[in-house]
Amino acid sequence: MRKFILHWGEMGTKWGINRSVAQIHALLYVAGEPLTADELVEHLEIARSNVSMSLKELNGWGLIRNVHKTGDRRDHFETHTDVWEMFRIIMIERQRREIEPTVRLLDECVAESEANEATANPQRHERLVAMQEFMQLSASWGHRTSGLSAKKMKKLAQLGDTIFRLID
Repeated sequence: MRKFILHWGEMGTKWGINRSVAQIHALLYVAGEPLTADELVEHLEIARSNVSMSLKELNGWGLIRNVHKTGDRRDHFETHTDVWEMFRIIMIERQRREIEPTVRLLDECVAESEANEATANPQRHERLVAMQEFMQLSASWGHRTSGLSAKKMKKLAQLGDTIFRLID
């Protein structure tokens, strides 16, 4: 279990996620039961303040939820156990935080380029348009797939894998 948690933390940094956030997510995923912030501190040997900030981040992504246990006043936390549901949530958040703002910016840049550079610098304009089209297609695909259930998303990935094997 420790090996997975450490690796997930390392991978998180490569994905632009804080190491502690990724480690807490990994621990909650493999723990098998909801954990308190104090238990997270104990298991991961990280500062309580770091755990608190990481839990807020995970909550902001919609990846964890508070669970109340009868007779215990402390908050307990758990994450989704369905990896496809986790993927769907992460995809929705990345779409909202990264793809959509980039599409809006590219729309503005292309409009400015059409007004100012389309004839003066056609190569730059063509590149901006190509990036705009790519990001718009990515956004469209993201919107369509994020509305799927985890089960349908898994089926789509399996179909895609089959298609890749057929065209190779």
